[in-house]
Amino acid sequence: QVQFVESGGGLVQPGGSLRLSCVASGFTFRNVPMAWYRRTPGKERELVARISSTGGNTDYADSVKGRFTISRDNTKNMVHLQMNSLKPEDTAVYYCKAVLFESWGQGTQVTVSS
Repeated sequence: QVQFVESGGGLVQPGGSLRLSCVASGFTFRNVPMAWYRRTPGKERELVARISSTGGNTDYADSVKGRFTISRDNTKNMVHLQMNSLKPEDTAVYYCKAVLFESWGQGTQVTVSS
């Protein structure tokens, strides 16, 4: 079945960086656009970034544009999210997701705090 395993979260100070990774399985990864979402308590999941199946096209939420970079490695079935200049409001559980499927992984917690 479709599965995602996210990793790379942690506690970081404001202004710091983290790189999230997600390993996907259960579908033909190279054919499917991917996305990163995040959720904070009491809120709906928010789309953070998307990437096309080839990696040639990306788009970002306004709140992260210029600070986050989504990328993928189709040889390893992985999608990454490089997060720079982190702010306390970036604190959330981050999830990767295939655009075409409804399955979610367990997510990885990112906490930005001094």
